[in-house]
Amino acid sequence: MLVKTVGVLGLGVFGSTIAKELGEQHYDVIAVDKDLIDVNRVEEYVVQAVQGNFTDIELLRSIGFSNCDVVVIGTGSNLESSVMAIMNCKKLGIKRIIAKAKNRTHMEIMQEMGAHEIIRPEKEMGDKVARNIMRNNILDVINLDEENSIIEFTAPKRWIGRSLKDLDLRKKYQINVIGMKSDPKGKLSINVPPEEKIKPGSFIVAIGNPKTFEHLDYTDQLK
Repeated sequence: MLVKTVGVLGLGVFGSTIAKELGEQHYDVIAVDKDLIDVNRVEEYVVQAVQGNFTDIELLRSIGFSNCDVVVIGTGSNLESSVMAIMNCKKLGIKRIIAKAKNRTHMEIMQEMGAHEIIRPEKEMGDKVARNIMRNNILDVINLDEENSIIEFTAPKRWIGRSLKDLDLRKKYQINVIGMKSDPKGKLSINVPPEEKIKPGSFIVAIGNPKTFEHLDYTDQLK
């Protein structure tokens, strides 16, 4: 589904960040919050910034919320407001509802009420920080689905001078190399010959299941 119009309900740090970022990328954003200060903060970035109670479905109808392709509900601390917002979005026929949850219990309730995606920012950020602390070689992981990710990592010292064929990464680590580059911001060279030897400072980009690979990286077992 091509997303053109996004609704954001709740303009705290989480919601306002989403509204601003999408607005700067030329999405049509309709933003609603009861706090005028928060509304004014995003006004220049969005097509509509409305002060009001987003649990009022008539308000949402009056500002064209039913035209939204996606709605983000950013009031994770107030479960009642979040649930009401989810119910209103369902009644308005919103196809994709993303909600912020404070904890697992809230998450389960929101799922039962019909939210399509649940985000727990504090947990996700905590997980990310923990992974960054544990990583030795991995620079970035982009999840494609539950079992496959794009993994970018620096070549371990043990790999320098060895070829991709010799390393046999597909068999050892269940990853398929997409390409290599000499600088993290440099151009990716694809279709790397299997006989090519890895040079010091090389960066490798691969597709695979990150769980096994991350564990080996965390425990310094990439050989």
